[in-house]
Formats: sequence, C-alpha cells, structure tokens
Amino acid sequence: MAHFAKLNSDNEVMTINVVGDEDTSNSEGVEIESIGQEFLENIHGWDKNLWKKTSYNTYEGVHKLGGTPFRGNYAVTGMIYDEANDIFIEPRPYLSWTLNVSAAKWDPPVARPTKENAFITTEWNESTSRWEGYNAGEIITPESQKYYWDPDNNSWQTI
Repeated sequence: MAHFAKLNSDNEVMTINVVGDEDTSNSEGVEIESIGQEFLENIHGWDKNLWKKTSYNTYEGVHKLGGTPFRGNYAVTGMIYDEANDIFIEPRPYLSWTLNVSAAKWDPPVARPTKENAFITTEWNESTSRWEGYNAGEIITPESQKYYWDPDNNSWQTI
C-alpha cells in the first residue's frame, strides 16, 4: 500500500489517499510514484502533479522501522509540502523559528526546556523570544505566578 498526499495550489495537504500496490507498481512489481499519481488523477481528476507520495513510517527525518526516511514526515492534513527541500512540514509556528531540513521540523531560537524541567506548562512567546509558562496542573488565574526559561542558568525564573 502506498500513501499519497493531495495538495492544493499552495502545497498544503488537503487529504491522504491510500492506493493499492497493483495501482502504483510497474510490471516488475516496483512501486513508482508517477504510476500512483496517474492512477489518482484518473480516479479523482486532480492534476497528477498535486499528488505526492508520503511514507507512513517517517517522522522528523527518521524512518521508525529503520528504513530510509522519505520526505521528512508522514503527511497529514494541514501540513505543507516544501518543494525546494522535498519534505512535508508543519506550518511555521513563529517567524523566529528556523527550518531544520534534516529533521523536517521547525526549531525555536531557544531550545525548549527539557523534560527534567517540565514542571511548568510552556509556550513560546514570540515578542520576548523565550519560553514562558505556569506551574503544570495549576488553574490559571490573573494572580498565578508566571515564569520564563533562562537557558543561561538552565532554570525557570519568575516574571
């Protein structure tokens, strides 16, 4: 079985279709993307160039079964096909984040605090370029103590 992402004109993934081996393989039984694309165009009438094969077992540039990763990530609805790098990625979350092509993901300018420091519910604050948050499990009120991550000291500081 092969999985194909249906793209819109902005390269956004609209849906995923599963196509049988018999509809994606040549006479020698070798799976070929263009055969699957033509099959999908004939079935749906959607331009074959807007169908891109995706690997169910690829996530952040790694094939989870030890195989060769394909197009960075398994495509899901809402992802973007980055044609220049031939990868599927999430939409860019913030302007300050940069694309890590080999991992097919966006990296923040400051690394997210590690799990050892995860007693805080965190979110990125683009205007301050830092991780901020509250004690995990706390009901957030206007009086709740807010913290920011200080990567130089590897600790949370009060705001």
